[in-house]
Amino acid sequence: MTEHFINGKRIEDLEIIISSEQIQSRVREMAALISNDYRGKRPLLIGVLKGAVIFLSDLIRSLTIPLEIDFIAVSSYGNSTASSGVVRILKDLEQSIQGKDVLIVEDIVDTGLTLNYLVDNLGSRQPKSLKVVTLLDKPDRRKVVFEPDYCGFAIPDRFVIGYGLDYGEDFRQLADLRALDE
Repeated sequence: MTEHFINGKRIEDLEIIISSEQIQSRVREMAALISNDYRGKRPLLIGVLKGAVIFLSDLIRSLTIPLEIDFIAVSSYGNSTASSGVVRILKDLEQSIQGKDVLIVEDIVDTGLTLNYLVDNLGSRQPKSLKVVTLLDKPDRRKVVFEPDYCGFAIPDRFVIGYGLDYGEDFRQLADLRALDE
């Protein structure tokens, strides 16, 4: 078996922040809450590409209500020292959200700038309701006032990989979340 290294460290030696068992348990809890909150409705879950794909997949398999899914891809860019707060849509939704109950499904909220933009942008498309579901929240990194409606775990300001979160497009497939401290 080939060993995988990142920044000179073996992946297996990186600290596990949240185990796969903890993730799966929390995803089921969140799905039960969302299923209860949306009973009698057919929400549209919008996965934010690419990081939220694994979380979205596990979440929808645990929901007990009818639903639809769609995807959006965004990119925020700026200089190397600070986020510009400028967000660009790389892939837009394939359907109208007007009059629909919409849940934005994100992997992680840190500065809040991207999700703030998405909520404003999608909100202007006249959904019936609009809420945010995130697996991870880093409130210490917030640059704007933003609170997700459903949150799996609040974590400290550490760089994490696994369960959809990447480092240079690698390590999304890890079942748990591991800290990559510089």
